[in-house]
Amino acid sequence: MVYSGIMTSLALTARQQRELDYHREHAAANADEVLRPVDEDVITSPARRPWNAYWSMYDRLLAADLAGKAVLVLGCGFGDDAIRLARLGARVFACDLSPDSLAIAEARARRAGVEIAFAAMPAEAMTYPADSFDAVVFVDILHHVDIAAAMGEVARVLKAGALVIGDELYTHTRLQRLRESALVDGWLYPAMRRWIYGEETPYITADEHKIDEREFALVTAHLSGLETDWFNILEGRLYPSRLRWAARAERVALRPLRRLAPVLAGRVVFSGRLVK
Repeated sequence: MVYSGIMTSLALTARQQRELDYHREHAAANADEVLRPVDEDVITSPARRPWNAYWSMYDRLLAADLAGKAVLVLGCGFGDDAIRLARLGARVFACDLSPDSLAIAEARARRAGVEIAFAAMPAEAMTYPADSFDAVVFVDILHHVDIAAAMGEVARVLKAGALVIGDELYTHTRLQRLRESALVDGWLYPAMRRWIYGEETPYITADEHKIDEREFALVTAHLSGLETDWFNILEGRLYPSRLRWAARAERVALRPLRRLAPVLAGRVVFSGRLVK
C-alpha cells in the first residue's frame, strides 16, 4: 500500500520539507514513468559489468540470495530497485519521503505483477517495528538525509546480522575542497556540465551533497565483514557514464591507484552485516 501522505504525527524538518517539495514537482514532471517498464538486465544478464558500480552492487545482491527475506529499500523513488528485488523473490518493503513518487512506484509494481509494501515516511523517523528486516538496500539516498539519524533508525529496524548493502555518491573532503575552488566551481564544472549531463537537467536537490569519509564512517560504524569497492575517479567528472568503453578502460588503468581510491573516488559500493 501507499500511505496518502507523511504520517501526521511526524513534523518534517525544513530540509525534509524542501526535499518533499522538490520530489512533488519531480514526480509531476515525470508522470509518464508509470508506463516505463523496469529494465531487468542487471538481475538477468549473464554478462556482467564489473566496471559499473550499480552492476557491482547487484552482483552482491545476487550472491546474497534474498529470496523469501524481508528487504527494506530506503528512499525507493519510482520503485526500480524495489521491483527488481521482488523479482528476485524478496519480500520487499519500500519507503520514501514522497507520496507522489510512491504513487508512481506502486503503479509500476502493479504493472510488473509484483507485491511490494510501500510506505511514506522520513528515513530519520521510520514507523516500522524494531528487528523487522533481514536486509536494507541504499541506492543514492544517504546524501539526501541526516545520516546519523537515518542510520540510527536503520539499526533499529534491522535484525542483528542483517545485510547492509549500498551504492552511494561519495567524495573525500580533500577532493571536495578542490571541487569547491574558484577555478573548478566557477569555470571547469560549468564547462563540463553539458558534456557530462547532455541536455538533461541534473537530478540535484538544494540540500544534497555527496557523503564524505566522515559520514561514510557513520554508515559503516556498526557493520562487520565490511567490503568496499570504489568507482568513478574520472567517470562523471571528466566523461559521462554513457561511455562504457571509457569506464572499462578507467577500471583497468587505475588499478595501481586502489590504495588512493578512498580519496579519489566519486562513488562507493559497500556491504556488511549489522552488529547490535
